Amino acid sequence: MEVAQTSSANSNAARQSGLDKLSWLQFTALFWLFFLIAFGLGYPTLNRYDPRSTPGLIDVRSYATLVTGAPIPGHEHLRFRVLVPWMARPFYHLAKGRVHTWDPVMFGLLVSNSLFVAATAWLIVVLGTHQLGSHPVALVASLLYLVNFAVPNLRLVGLVDAGEGFFLLALLWSVSQKRLWCLPLIAACGALTKESFIPFSMVFTATWWLVARKDLRASGRSAAWIVGSWVVSFAVMAGLHWKIAGGMTNPLQFAATLRGNDSYLSQFAETLGDRNLWFVFLWLLPAGIPKLRKFPKAWLVPIAATSLTAFALDEYYSSDYGTVGRALFSIAGPLLALSAASFLLREP
Repeated sequence: MEVAQTSSANSNAARQSGLDKLSWLQFTALFWLFFLIAFGLGYPTLNRYDPRSTPGLIDVRSYATLVTGAPIPGHEHLRFRVLVPWMARPFYHLAKGRVHTWDPVMFGLLVSNSLFVAATAWLIVVLGTHQLGSHPVALVASLLYLVNFAVPNLRLVGLVDAGEGFFLLALLWSVSQKRLWCLPLIAACGALTKESFIPFSMVFTATWWLVARKDLRASGRSAAWIVGSWVVSFAVMAGLHWKIAGGMTNPLQFAATLRGNDSYLSQFAETLGDRNLWFVFLWLLPAGIPKLRKFPKAWLVPIAATSLTAFALDEYYSSDYGTVGRALFSIAGPLLALSAASFLLREP
């Protein structure tokens, strides 16, 4: 028992030592480095091709419309995914008439998404350094995340998945650091980003509590913060519907409007054959699996449960264009990047 406690204490000391080697000034510089990398990866959307006219990226048209402040015609659910377009709007106005051949709308979306991608890579460094006690491994993990197919092709083309991915990783940070008071704020921002964040966050936090409750000093208080975050996310979604659609929408009725027409089996077969899914995970999954044992059960089980939820929602929604691959990367991509970096650097 004493040996185990000593080993645990040494491990915690090593992790803290690794984090203390970097000042907040260095962490800030790292964030802006990640931002510049992300902006460079997404640069082609400014004047080399227009994602709004690219097959498979038709949702970008709606988000671009939201950036300009114009209403989206009809009752598409995309009009409730407002956070990324709202963040892009001031950059759009700043760029309008000042960036020569660059498209100001796509510039705004690229800046907004680059901020979220950079924040996600930065948070990977923070989580990886705390958990693994190795800043080099965490840094390599963040770079593996940035160069994944999903980032330049799906995160930085004017979609909103970069925002959802960041807030899902923020959930992991919040529970792993026992800062559950952050959950309602994360839930509010996540609900403003994309409606799928709500079921993902509910499954993730509920599963985490079930796995970690025996190690919590106040499991009841933790459960209250978690349930409170669920209430906040539904309240934010209700407020969005009230403001944009002019009335309250029953969550079950709203979910029913998203139901696709394909059968579950046919949709599952299409999902497995989706090239976007394979491009995202072709190397990330084999490189990430061998070192997953280095991570706590309180990380692995909630991420696995949320990943299964992504498959279930995809079968329900019957979506095209690599939706499940985007969702799975948001949920499991950072963890697999950390595990892959540990494997590639031959960490014990």
